[in-house]
Order: sequence, then structure tokens, then C-alpha cells
Amino acid sequence: MTALPRGETPGSPAADDDGVVAPPSAAVPAPSTGDEPHAVDEGSPMADDTGDGAETDGQDTATDDGTDASGAAEDGDESRDAEEDTSEAGADTTPAPLSEAEAELAAQRELRERIEKRKAEKEGPIAAGAKLSGKAADLLAAVRAVESGEQSATSFFDSPAPAAPRRTAPTPAPARPRAPEPARAPQGAPPEAVAATAAVLAEGGAPAALAGPAAETLGGQAAEALRADPWQLLAVPGVGPEQADGFARALLGAECGPDDERRTDALVGWLLERAALRGHTALDASEVRAALAERSVTDPEAAVQHAVAEGVVLVFQDGPDGQEDLEDQEPGAPAESTEGTEPAMQEPVQVLLGLDRYALAEESLADGLARLVNACEKDADWTEAASAASSPSAAELIRTVAAHGLVAHTGGEAARAEPAALITAARSLGLRALGAVHSVDGRRRLAGATGDPETAVTLAGLLSGAQGPGRDEEGAIAVDLLVVLDAPQLDVETAAMLVESLADGTRLVLSGDPGVLGSAGAGRVFADVLAARACPQVVSRTPDPGPIGELVSGIGIGELNQVEAPGKEVVIVPVRDAGEAVHRTVQLVADSVPRAIGVPSSDTQVITVGHGGSAGTRALNEALKQRLNPGPGRFGGFDPGDRVVHVPAPGRVVPAVVVSADAEGLRLDCAGTEIVVAQERVESSVRHGWALSAHQAAGMRWPAVVVVLPGDAAQGLSRSWVYTAFGRGERHLSVVHGVDQALPRAVAQPPAQDRTTRLRTLLETPAR
Repeated sequence: MTALPRGETPGSPAADDDGVVAPPSAAVPAPSTGDEPHAVDEGSPMADDTGDGAETDGQDTATDDGTDASGAAEDGDESRDAEEDTSEAGADTTPAPLSEAEAELAAQRELRERIEKRKAEKEGPIAAGAKLSGKAADLLAAVRAVESGEQSATSFFDSPAPAAPRRTAPTPAPARPRAPEPARAPQGAPPEAVAATAAVLAEGGAPAALAGPAAETLGGQAAEALRADPWQLLAVPGVGPEQADGFARALLGAECGPDDERRTDALVGWLLERAALRGHTALDASEVRAALAERSVTDPEAAVQHAVAEGVVLVFQDGPDGQEDLEDQEPGAPAESTEGTEPAMQEPVQVLLGLDRYALAEESLADGLARLVNACEKDADWTEAASAASSPSAAELIRTVAAHGLVAHTGGEAARAEPAALITAARSLGLRALGAVHSVDGRRRLAGATGDPETAVTLAGLLSGAQGPGRDEEGAIAVDLLVVLDAPQLDVETAAMLVESLADGTRLVLSGDPGVLGSAGAGRVFADVLAARACPQVVSRTPDPGPIGELVSGIGIGELNQVEAPGKEVVIVPVRDAGEAVHRTVQLVADSVPRAIGVPSSDTQVITVGHGGSAGTRALNEALKQRLNPGPGRFGGFDPGDRVVHVPAPGRVVPAVVVSADAEGLRLDCAGTEIVVAQERVESSVRHGWALSAHQAAGMRWPAVVVVLPGDAAQGLSRSWVYTAFGRGERHLSVVHGVDQALPRAVAQPPAQDRTTRLRTLLETPAR
């Protein structure tokens, strides 16, 4: 690991003569007495990414409470931009074949529309399993029964035995591939609905710009809904409680109060929606009560109980006896001791609140995974294929998959060769085997490892039908074995959709590196499956090679080790402040790395902690554009040749290069595939991409990576962040280091479970 003095870069003469190899923690000289710590302001990476939890992949955290009610998100609020983008109306009214991203969005909308349709059916409870399967259907039926008064709240917690398998396995005959059906672009709200909504907003002093988003979010009756319940404005992206309160006061006058049940219900839902942006599928009831108290609710307990009674949220109690009846017990209150058991000996009981969409997804996913475990053929003989495997770890994986319907596989970058060997072996046995990855780059790497491009698809492309073998007559994906790589990037809703699309008898392998950052969406599917021990786990024994692999492997166990880097594979560049960090980063990308390492600027990726601040992605992208591709930005701030990232949906980041622009929109080259981003969507879904956050970079790799650690980003560091960022480089890693001892401290601190979910409990329940 080469530590360069200030002012020197990998290709400079001083660097060539420098033979000192030092660990990162020792590579930074002590700051001069004139240097002052950087204060964290609203533009700092900490403010962007750590105020509400980890930054999500391809998006910032949710808007601050003080966000302007104009509905125009702040420049860094990519998560809100992406959410608005998914619901924007298409300009064309005629159906046309859509891109992979649009097809994926259509599939997600269809799933959510089905959930909303089930919620809207109030005539009576549905029979368990009539539309969903197992516990997911029971949960929904219980909610409706309680709403109608036909049953007590016990229905929320009493789960019957697992339902029978949902569908039979497909016939051995190969299913015919089918082309993805064209889906209509989302249509905007009717003009009359927008006009009526604008009139109500004007009465409440809210900007007219919110009329369109409000009508799209709340439907054609948005005006009536807002007049009856002004706090429904909180459902509109970009609107915070302060803005909704002001709107309500203007409409209701003296009737408006902090304990209005309409307000408290909206606040509870809003808090859980914000938590979902940080990855939570549920929140502890005590956290919700505390947040309500901070927002002037005088009786948070009553507010939570009313929200539960109204069906705004669902309540769950996870304890030693599983889910308990909360009808006569306040959420968060300690459970009564059972007869003959001392209260002090009882395990603590956690009461969780969750939105129904995530509750349904977790219930459905747990039920679907159990179905795959039980429906698989257990006596398959893959001995010959295992004996021909290229490594012992690959052979172990093949043997394990032959005997189980669900398998978890863990390992680093080098271990990706083992799922590739599994796919190749399964196809040699005549099985329909396929690998699904998180990114286009991952698809390229997997196809290279298997030697067959048809074996690799992106998960988004598989679910939308744009890639893969298509579906059989029953709607199941036509595969016998599906290997999902980059499994830590799998959120709970996508996972539920995927498992629901697999027929009985299909084998599923979840493969990934548990040390990397988690998914952009809610949930921690891979971590929960591993923690619940819901299936056999195969741990790869294949180490990552080279100095970068050695460094990253040490970080994974909490050690920031000194590594030998004779070819300058790892270089530390100390800096004093953010301005110097930006200058040195531009110097590395534009000159030093191409000259000394032989990697061109186009193959070098910059990764930093956050989007804001004086050395965040915005500042770095501006500086890199001025040096590498200066121009007036005549296409909505972009010029031909600009490196960008396209965010077609929250959590999906597609690197691209600007080609041109015309009346149809901005034309991008995404790894050889041209896509057109409509003009009205450019601002919200396209960003410059010379510099990314680590969450955006997860699942991808580049020949060279420059990781920027400015001093004001110290509190945004964690072991998972460092592990992910440092592991993105294949041949070279430069670290622009300005955080002093904060880096080794972040690496040494054990990773904490930063997301509250229920999936692990649901997976463990059948074994109790």
C-alpha cells in the first residue's frame, strides 16, 4: 500500500521513488495546527446521508422535515425524485414497446395495484389463500374481519399451519419463450382533477405545483379527500409535517389541532414511509410514540392505537410465544407473565408497527421460501457434475443445491466463480439454469464466467420479461434453477415478487457478500435468511486475490491491515481539507491513474460518502466535468460525452454516456444499448456519474477506483461502507484520505443491524 506525500500522485517522480508501504491509518500526517475541523452543515455528506440513516442506492435519504411544500425536491433528494418519476404521466397516449426499466416499473405497479385492490374490497373477509397463499392471506383476512366487526383482533396474530403448495411444478417440456408485452406508460391525472386539486391547494395556501403530484398520489377525488382530511397532503412526495400542518390550519381554522385524529393517523403513516426509505419494514412502537411526541402529539399512545384501529398500520408482537393478542394490551406495554413463570425470567417482547405493503411482502416471501424448501426434489444425483467442478467450494455448492430447494451462498468477488460453475453444471445436466444479477456490469461479468450470455440476466429484466426465458403457461418463470447473485441488494418487495414467480420444484440460490451495503429498498432479505438459518449455507473458501483483495478481506473482519502493493495497486493520498480532496481527485482521474496505472479516465470511478458537501458527488462531478468534458450543458445540463447514471426506479442505477438529445428526450448509451429518457424525466432520473456514492456503486466494479474521504464525512463511515467502496476496484485503488483516525475506527467497529424487519422472525417461526 503506497502512501504518497501531499502534492504527489501515482505517476509523479516522487511516487516512483517512494518505496514506503504503510497502512492507511499511518499514511496521513497529523493535521497542522491551523486546520480546523469541518463543521457539518446542510450541504455536508453527513447531512445528506446520515441524518436519517444510510443513504440508499441511487438515492439520497428522505427530504428533511423543513422541505418546501412546493413539492420540488431539493437537488440532492434523489429518492423523492425517483419516487415522483415512477408515477409521472407519460406524454404519449398510444401504447408503445417500453424499455426494460419502464417494463420493470409496470410490473411493480401491477403488484402494488393488486395489493391496493385487495385493501379496497370491504364487503367481507376473504378466505385464507383465495388470492394470496398461507399466512399472507390469513393476515389480510384478519384485518378485514376486524374492520367489519366480525372478529376480534386475535386474527392478526393466530397463524394456521402452512397452506398447501400454490402451484404444481411445470412439465419437463421447455416452456416457449415469450416477448414482453408492451405496457402503457403511466398516465397523468385528468386535467379536471388537477384543476380541482389546485383550487383546494390555493385555499390552503399551498403552491399550485403540488396539484399534479397530489392528484396522481390521491387519485381523481384528490380535491374532496384533501378538503375532508388536509393531512393527506403528507402522502405527496416532498411534503413534510410542517407544510401539511400549515395547509390544514388554513383550511380548517379553529378546528385544526395537534391531536386531531386525522393528523395523528397521517403522521404515523408518514413516519413508517420515511422509515422504509431507510430500509425498515417495521418500527418499534416506542420509536413511533417518541416521534409523535416530538411533533406535539399530547397522547402518542392513543394516537398509535387509533392508527391501528383505522388500519393505517398493522401491529405485531414478537416474543417467546410468537405473535400475541394485543386487543386488550397497549402497543409497547410489557406482556403479562404466564402462570408459574417469574416475570423477571421472561424474554422482552417487542411490539412493531408496519405498513401493510411490507407486511404482505414479508409474509408472502416467508411463505414462498418455505414452499420452495418443501417442494424440491431431494434425491437428485449431481455427483458427476460436482466432481468436475473447478474448486472444492464450487463442488460443495453443487452437491448442496442438488439436495435442497433453497441454498444461501456467501463469499467475496472471487467466489462469484462458484455460482457460475453451478449454472454451467446444471445446464450440462439438461436443466434450465439461470443467473440473475443486480446490474448490467454484473451481468457482463457473470456471462464471462459461464461463457454463455444466455445464462445471465439482470433481476429487473427477468421480472419485467425483457430478459430471460419468459414464463410458462401458469405465469411462472421457466427455470429449474435460479441463482440470484448480489443477494444483499435484494429488497423485500422485489424478493416477494421473484419468489411468487417461481414454480414448485424450482431451486433457488441466494448468493452474495454479506459484508457489503444492503439494498436501496426496504428489508434485509439476505441477512435475514442467513440469520434465521432457513436453509443450508455454503461459505466460499476462495479468497479474493491481490493487494486489493487482501485489504478488503481484512476490512471484512474489522482489520485495516498493511498490504504489499509493488505495482501500486493500492495508493493512499493524504489531504488536509475538502478543497484539496477535490483537486487531488481530479488530478488522479485525469492524469495520474491513466499515466501510472494504464487505466483510462473512462474506466476510473470516483466513490465518495455523500451527495452534498464540498467534496460530495455533486461537487466532484462538477469539477470532473470541467476537466474531462467541458461544455455548456445545453441538454438539460448535459453534453454529449458526459458520464451519467440513469435511475429508472428507486434503487436502480444504470451507468451511461450521453449521446445526443432531440425532441424525444436525452439519448444515452448504456453498455451498448441506447435508451431515451423523456425530457420531463431527465431532471429527476439522470445525474452526472463520474462520482457516485458507495450505495450507488454496490454490485458494480471498475478497473480503477478513487475513494474520496473528506474530513466532514467521518461520521458517515462504517465498516460496510468502507468494505463496499474499497472493493469496487479490480486493478487499482486510490484513497484520497482526509479523515485521519476515523477510518480505522469505522473499520474496527462491528456492524450493527441497522434495519428493523420481521422476515427473520417469520422464517424462524415454523421451527419453534
